[in-house]
Amino acid sequence: MAAASLQPHRSRYWKTATIDAPFTTKAAQILWRYERVAWLYERGEVVLCLDEKPHLQALARRVPTQPMRPGQIERHEFEYKRHGTVTFLAALNVYDGTMWGCCLEANDHEHFLRALGRLVRRYPRARRLHLILDNSSSHIAQDTKAYLASHPRLRAFYTPPHASWLNQAELLLRAFSDKYLQRFDSPSRQHLIDHLEASWPEYNRRFAHPFTWSWSCRDLYTWARKKGTVICTKTSATVH
Repeated sequence: MAAASLQPHRSRYWKTATIDAPFTTKAAQILWRYERVAWLYERGEVVLCLDEKPHLQALARRVPTQPMRPGQIERHEFEYKRHGTVTFLAALNVYDGTMWGCCLEANDHEHFLRALGRLVRRYPRARRLHLILDNSSSHIAQDTKAYLASHPRLRAFYTPPHASWLNQAELLLRAFSDKYLQRFDSPSRQHLIDHLEASWPEYNRRFAHPFTWSWSCRDLYTWARKKGTVICTKTSATVH
C-alpha cells in the first residue's frame, strides 16, 4: 500500500461548483453586496444572510460529562438518549455581525416563511432588505418565491449550486455552534429550544462582529478567467 502511494485513512470532497457564466453572475451579485455593505447601510438597505442548522439533536448523556482537570482531559460518556431534533434558522446582519435566531417546528417553506415574516418586521425603517440564501427546498419553493415577489422591499440572491460557502451565515453558524453547542447536553427537546433562544442574544452581546470577507468580484473574475469561463462584465453594474 505504501509502495502504491495509497492513503485509505484520508478522503476529501471533490465535487465543486461549475465555473460558468451563470455561476459568475450569481456569485457577483452576492459579492457586490458584500463589498458595498456599508454604503448600502447608509442608504437604508440591509444585507442579511440566512441559513438553517437542521435536525439538531437533543442528546442527553447517561452520565454527566467529566470536566478537564490537571493531568486529565475532558471525558464524555458514549451512551446517550435522544429527545428529538430542532431546526435552527439564523440570520446575519452583514454590516454589524449581529444575528437573529429562530427555532422552526419543521424545516419546510411554511415555517421558513413565518420566520422570515418575523425577521422582516425587525427592520421597519429599512428601504430594502437584501437576502442571501442557498438553494434549499424551503428557500426556492414556489410559495417562498411568490412571497418575495409580493414584497418590494425584499431582494433575494441565491448562491450558485455547490457554492453555499458564499453565504456568510455559514460562518456565523460555525462560530455560534463552537460557543454554544459543542459541549451542550439537552434533557429534552424544549430544553434545547430554550437554550438556543437564550444563546443568540448573548452571542450578540459578547461576540458579534462583522466577518472579514476579502474575496471580491475582481477575485471571482480572475478565478473564472483561469478556468476559461466567459464572463458577463456588466453583471456588477446591473444588480443594484
